[in-house]
Amino acid sequence: MRIRVGIAALALVMAAYGPPLAAADSDYIGLLRARDLTPFGFLRLDMRPAHAVAAPEGNWAIELELAQQNTWALSPDVEDYLKSLPGRRQLGDADVAAIRALPGENYLVDLELAELDVTVHHKFSKRWGGYLVLSGVSYSGGFLDGAIEEFHHGLGFDSNGRRAVRRNDVKIIADLKSTQFSLLKAPTDGGLLDPTVGVRYSGAEQIKGWNFVLEAAAKLPFRGREVFLSTGKTDFGIQATLQRFSDHHAWYVSASGVYYDGTTSITPTELQVVPTLVVGYERRLRPATHLILQGYLSDSVYSRRETDVGELLDTKYQVSLGIYRRFGRSLISFAVTENLQNLNNTPDIGLQLGWAYSPALELAGD
Repeated sequence: MRIRVGIAALALVMAAYGPPLAAADSDYIGLLRARDLTPFGFLRLDMRPAHAVAAPEGNWAIELELAQQNTWALSPDVEDYLKSLPGRRQLGDADVAAIRALPGENYLVDLELAELDVTVHHKFSKRWGGYLVLSGVSYSGGFLDGAIEEFHHGLGFDSNGRRAVRRNDVKIIADLKSTQFSLLKAPTDGGLLDPTVGVRYSGAEQIKGWNFVLEAAAKLPFRGREVFLSTGKTDFGIQATLQRFSDHHAWYVSASGVYYDGTTSITPTELQVVPTLVVGYERRLRPATHLILQGYLSDSVYSRRETDVGELLDTKYQVSLGIYRRFGRSLISFAVTENLQNLNNTPDIGLQLGWAYSPALELAGD
């Protein structure tokens, strides 16, 4: 409901903000292309936000996106338990048993996840194009725990129990209505995720000064279900994006819906449609250097059937701040993503480094 209300409200915002430009007349890049890296529902299809590069027929492009996220998420009773422990420690079987003995449902997720996306685009005609996304993932304790703790301490924020456990470990403990399991090491070293194929249509006419892009995509399992790598099922999604350009800035509103076929993994979820809203603002700092700010809202994949823990059921809110730098036909991007409001259902922080190459980037001009 919140996402539907947000879409309706944003359709009225910035309707006449500066003289609009057609996509072919702009040199804007568009929304950050990284997907949501939240561990809860990570294996479902997540539509990559649409780019804004106007490419001629026959053009091609390749993108590489490397993203790293750090998640520390836990229920209130687990946080109280950790804060009661003396000093910093590596959690063991006794701690797992103590957490499971806590009243009600409880969970703790402490890990880092790194994903590499390789995306190939081709423009079949003036309006139609297609793309293929190949992805790999790695799970580990990571390297960001220390920096995050010091950042929180420096600003006077609560550590939420982080200082009770050893840094850069993996801890996944769940005692929920639909599942009970515990892992004190990475569930897998990683591997290939299901590939995504998609088609893209760029509108021929503006809608009240807004360019529009329509996309459809499918996540295709190439093997059976594999825990933390594949649900073994096919997901489908559609996405509509409005883009408005002017001399010095651009606005974006993107709404998508994904038919998620659920999973029988260790965190089971039901078949459902997951809506997502992304809004963004791009500012030209210099001809080849742009700033991008974007927000992300998406429904949780969990329902009351799986858990009654509030933050696992709440909407996910994230904000990203990044920068684009174009070098001829290449584009470098870097962004930081932070969770908002519901802190125990999304990563604490995410880092994204991207590189893209396309003849159309040089055609956009410097």
